[in-house]
Amino acid sequence: MSDGKKKAKAVDAAVAVPGGASGAAAQGPGDNLAPVAPEGRTLINVRQGQFGAQGDTSGYDGLMRFVYMPDAAQRPYGSWFDEVVEVLEELLGDQADAAIEAVIVDRGELTLHVARAHLLEVCRHLRDDQDLRFEMCLGVSGVHYPADAGRELHAVYPMQSVTHNRRLRVEVSTPDDDRHIPSITPIYPMNNWHERETWDFFGIVFDGHPSLSRIEMPDDWVGHPQRKDYPLGGIPVEYKGAEIPSPDMRRQYR
Repeated sequence: MSDGKKKAKAVDAAVAVPGGASGAAAQGPGDNLAPVAPEGRTLINVRQGQFGAQGDTSGYDGLMRFVYMPDAAQRPYGSWFDEVVEVLEELLGDQADAAIEAVIVDRGELTLHVARAHLLEVCRHLRDDQDLRFEMCLGVSGVHYPADAGRELHAVYPMQSVTHNRRLRVEVSTPDDDRHIPSITPIYPMNNWHERETWDFFGIVFDGHPSLSRIEMPDDWVGHPQRKDYPLGGIPVEYKGAEIPSPDMRRQYR
């Protein structure tokens, strides 16, 4: 496995612990001690407070959330995972190391981190090869990790093999200052609307999409509402000009 695969990360749920207690040790909001990451995990971010604002009226100032990512898996992966990865690497040939950045096995599920330049090639192999036959892509979901430098935006594709009764994820990352990922609609046409939704909410541009436009928000909407840096409130409401203030603009109490 290449160094790039060993260092790559995959999506994991954030761990929320009231009062600043990690799984290994407790620490208050003012402590500088770094929490100990669980085995097989890498700490990528520590969040304090409920809304990223200090002193808001919720009383959640002491909440600390430690965000971990699973480390890249080592062979043998187990189950049918080895077979799928070996077949895909054989089909990719000399491009395998560049195309597959990491193989993640976590909670009994397989995720392939794929370089965006090789996404279409990987998807064609997954769909067409008789030993793979992932005939269905069930959509695409966007994820925003502002602290994951150079990999802030992720696109996650759940794949389904009806022939072999298998599921895996393909995940592609892109930097926030270059939000371009190739559209896979030529291979999986049903992804048309899913890519439009991910563009609408996260701002990922799917190059080659036949009609990349907003699908949930109005056409003239500014911004992408599911990004972590999008305002949490303050959007005018269509009732007598009312406006909902964002949490960081509410009255503060101690």
